[in-house]
Amino acid sequence: MITCSVDTGDRGLISSFVERWHRETSSFHLPVGEVTITMDDVASLLHLPVVGAFHTFQPLHVDEAMLMLVNLLLVSREAARAKTTHCHGPCVRLSWLQDIYQRRCQVEHWTSAAHAYLLHLLGCTLFANKSATHVHVVFLDALRDLSQTGRYAWGAATLVHMYDHLNDVCISTSRQLVGYITLLQVINMFLIS
Repeated sequence: MITCSVDTGDRGLISSFVERWHRETSSFHLPVGEVTITMDDVASLLHLPVVGAFHTFQPLHVDEAMLMLVNLLLVSREAARAKTTHCHGPCVRLSWLQDIYQRRCQVEHWTSAAHAYLLHLLGCTLFANKSATHVHVVFLDALRDLSQTGRYAWGAATLVHMYDHLNDVCISTSRQLVGYITLLQVINMFLIS
């Protein structure tokens, strides 16, 4: 995912693309016709698996999020409480995850370092939100058993997440798109080339 990420510097192009989104057909209405992002696009452009198990991300209570942080990132209960309180819910700051990752690497706690790194990666890419500074701890649940993370259809989850947010943007006054914007940027590049 890191090597596939591109700078989304042309916000005007992305905005005009988003304005052409029609939630009824889950497609972009362009002068060349209707265009949609398919699972094949996700698999071939981003190399994310589209076949596999779907993880059901159930909303977390703050206490459940804190327990996950304590068990998987090896932080104290007090630190977990402070971070979730600061974020006003079952979320943590991405910058805090970077710090946890570095500290776990220094003491060679590789599994908890991997949990921190992957949660940060999911929060910056596939499941980015409007804050651009926080990630929901719920995604850590899919990373409990690192040997099982490859069985999930991350590409399908990414596409669903982006489609949901495209639907939200097209019916609200908000013009802030979230999700894996790289996917939209890559599709834009292919359409205009």
